Amino acid sequence: MTEYPWVSVSGFGAHIKSTKNKLIIQKKNTIDEYCLDSIKNLLVIGGHTISTSTIVNLVKNGAFISFFEPDGNPIGIIRPFGESNDSEIVKIQHAIPRHRYAVVLAQSAIKSRLLAIQHTQEQQSTHLFYEGEQEFLHTSQEELQYLIKLGEIRRLFRLTTDMYYEILSRTTSPDFGFRRRMVRPHTDPINAMLSFGYAMLFGNCCISLIGARLDPDFGMMNEGKGSLVLDLIEPLKTDMIDAVVFQYARESLNTSDYELTTDRCILSDELTKNLIGLFHGSIKNDRIDEMVNNFYNAITNNSEFRVQY
Repeated sequence: MTEYPWVSVSGFGAHIKSTKNKLIIQKKNTIDEYCLDSIKNLLVIGGHTISTSTIVNLVKNGAFISFFEPDGNPIGIIRPFGESNDSEIVKIQHAIPRHRYAVVLAQSAIKSRLLAIQHTQEQQSTHLFYEGEQEFLHTSQEELQYLIKLGEIRRLFRLTTDMYYEILSRTTSPDFGFRRRMVRPHTDPINAMLSFGYAMLFGNCCISLIGARLDPDFGMMNEGKGSLVLDLIEPLKTDMIDAVVFQYARESLNTSDYELTTDRCILSDELTKNLIGLFHGSIKNDRIDEMVNNFYNAITNNSEFRVQY
């Protein structure tokens, strides 16, 4: 099992303690122990208790302590005296050739979507592609490596993304009004469900990125706040969110699960509760950690960046 230089404590009610050499996390009937020297970042998500002596022990060992809301929204960081936001890893991240990583992420996302469509076709014993669509997606995946400018990569990736959602829309009832991926405010329940799931996935990935001391706002394909998070979750969306949403839409969704107003769709509390339970099962934190760790190792060792499936 891969060990990462960050440790996360999520949910509520854990007691975080330490000895001179060990970090001890007690939650319900379980106790986990970690060597203090191995921890570079303690991620505290939700409501827990931590002693001041534990904070001192962690900081003296050079560890950061990062605090998050239960949904993964960052709150603040305790860092050793003299440390700044401009750590060496962030400087390396800002200096890497973005193009190389943008191509890998875009290709991986397209591959994951082709596999998702193929899996859906097998499940439903149907053919979803219109003439030329499957060939276009395969060709685009190959052509990305020959594009020179980031703008060209973004445009082609956006085109393939639009096509992917339009293809999956053919598996859902037209009564739900989903045709393609739209920006907020959403006027159909499937777009609203997708955004809800992507927000949960975003929060989990942001936690891992901060754990690795990477800058979540410096992306490869995307730009702006949370741009690296948006980059890294692209290949993960199909398995962790899309599969759940479209299966639910095909098998369980009905008009009592949401309300349509003049300008938006509001999901019911019951549907939201059901989705949270489903996403907690489908969002695999070990895969997210692996993705972040692979990216970290690639930029620090100048090695090849690969996305595992």
